[in-house]
Amino acid sequence: MNDYPPAAPGTLDAYWLGQAGFILRSDERLVVIDPYLSDVLAEKYRGTMFSHARMMPPPLAVDAALGADMLLSTHVHSDHLDPGLIRPFMQANPDCQFVCPASADDVALQRGAPPERLVTMDAGGRVAYSSLKVEAIPSAHEELAHNDRGEHLFLGYIIEMGGVRVYHSGDCVPYAGLADTLASRRLDAAFLPVNGRNEQRRDSGFAGNFTIREAGELCAAAGIPLLVPHHFGMFAFNTVAEDDIRAGLDGMAGLRYSLPRVDERLVIPPGRGGRG
Repeated sequence: MNDYPPAAPGTLDAYWLGQAGFILRSDERLVVIDPYLSDVLAEKYRGTMFSHARMMPPPLAVDAALGADMLLSTHVHSDHLDPGLIRPFMQANPDCQFVCPASADDVALQRGAPPERLVTMDAGGRVAYSSLKVEAIPSAHEELAHNDRGEHLFLGYIIEMGGVRVYHSGDCVPYAGLADTLASRRLDAAFLPVNGRNEQRRDSGFAGNFTIREAGELCAAAGIPLLVPHHFGMFAFNTVAEDDIRAGLDGMAGLRYSLPRVDERLVIPPGRGGRG
């Protein structure tokens, strides 16, 4: 396991935890987003046609003491708001704030988020902690969905830390206006799922994500200089081969991407010439 040392000033280090999970490390702050480190889904779906047996072991224990400043969840699905992780992780990281959609507040509390450290947002919301800034925008997990209070069920986060600004979509597909929103934020990188979608999974209750090409096209349309693909290699029924990701992205003119490796450091430099 890495000890996740501070990044060089003016850069951001990213460490993939598998699925949509990442640790983001600046020279001052440490953020964890959408970690799935337990095995609750394997137990839930054991013996079904959609086995959630892990294809990769977790790189961290659920109670890893990282000195985390913020734990972010994009929505309530268990591989993004892990029922086996929230309570032990928050206990091991006593200064950590837990940030999630306002639509997920009850679920977050049920899964162990301390009420006094729970911060909820809807699209358009912002939270700041010293040099760490987070903005929530809508995500469409096949569609833009809301609860009966009108709150978005799925969010993406624009995260600024260490002088670098990145976008993590959570689970998402393209929707009207997304590229323009991202272009206006002058992003240095986008963390996007690339496992795609199909009718069989959808009909069984498993909504999909960007295809490989859609992820590349979004970065091109929004002027994002680096794509970090994710949401592959965890569950056999819901993945895409690394060779297919490379084949799909290599032919896209002007696109730079980096396939993450679990728990290996990926350095993200500022790519947009400063923050405007």
